[in-house]
Amino acid sequence: MKRLLSIATLYPDAHRPRFGTFVARQMEALAARGDWDVTVINPIGVPPLAVGRYEALAEAAVTGVEHGVTVHRPRFTLVPKLGGPINPAMIARAVLPLAKRLHALAPFDLVDAQFFYPDGPAAAKVAAALELPLSIKARGADIHLWGGKAYALRKMLRAGDQAAGLLAVSEALAADMAELGFAREKITVHYTGLDRKLFRPLDRPESRALLASRFGIAADGPLLATVGALISRKGQQFVIRALARLPDARLALVGTGPDQAALELLARESGMDGRVHFLGSLDHERLPRVLSAANAMVLPSASEGLANAWVEALACGCPLVITEAGGAREVLTRPEAGRIVERDADAIADAVRDLLAFPPSRQAVAACAARFGWEANAAALVDYYEGLLA
Repeated sequence: MKRLLSIATLYPDAHRPRFGTFVARQMEALAARGDWDVTVINPIGVPPLAVGRYEALAEAAVTGVEHGVTVHRPRFTLVPKLGGPINPAMIARAVLPLAKRLHALAPFDLVDAQFFYPDGPAAAKVAAALELPLSIKARGADIHLWGGKAYALRKMLRAGDQAAGLLAVSEALAADMAELGFAREKITVHYTGLDRKLFRPLDRPESRALLASRFGIAADGPLLATVGALISRKGQQFVIRALARLPDARLALVGTGPDQAALELLARESGMDGRVHFLGSLDHERLPRVLSAANAMVLPSASEGLANAWVEALACGCPLVITEAGGAREVLTRPEAGRIVERDADAIADAVRDLLAFPPSRQAVAACAARFGWEANAAALVDYYEGLLA
């Protein structure tokens, strides 16, 4: 059995159970195969004075076995809002002693990072110290946000040069990486997975009734869903403006984030507050109900790698209205999957009207997600890892 040491700042914990769930599902699917032993180090950043939300984060820094994966959560010193340039070094400083102890007890075969920054440069230091090959995965924001900061890009390129291989969640993201200077021949595209037992078309009237009882969303008229962090990059503001052009429609916003107050204000000022519903962060067991109830999942992102929310919506029979971001065209391969539009309220409203007037069958929409699954994701990951060790 091969042994993997994965370093992931994106990982669920007791305080943030929905944070980086896609990373956890990938690691759990890999461990479930039985041919790789998986250890995750999930460093948690806590300031020297842990107050407010950081106090809860500090309490979540607990080690344990979670769904077949051993997860260690050392704390590293975080300087809020100013720590970007030093976070890789602070993470490596916290992780390396633990990694050395674990490696001495039972040697690892490979070190990987599940996000390119700050995880990648930190993992590079660990891999060098343990004299092991390194893999780094790019997911979207790590390339599009941190790749635009000179200090971060320098560290990322050095880590990429050291790595035996790199992963990207879409062909589009791999191309963006190559433009930034990463070696394209090192990059393997590794698509996301999907819990196919959970994300499937559920009865729409029943799902609408559940949303009505739980969140007060009226069960009549079209329903749009937007799933993603409430940040300007995801574009919820355009969906609220589009709603004004769709007089019978309602909008369910799933997610939390710093833009919530501004979005609530926009809804009130637009006269949409009675039709815009903020559902907060939902666990994976409830999300399929929202997606099965919705007539379309609208996510006008400024940038993406390949959004898990796209695939989850399709699997529930919910067509997409999304922008030309990241791997959008790698997911919308058939007309039934939805529409790609400009990041504009009028364009969004036009696409929604089109889907409402000519709705694709839910089975045809769900078929567009047939190639995604966590088992396939894990199998592709094993092929890639074993290629690095050959």
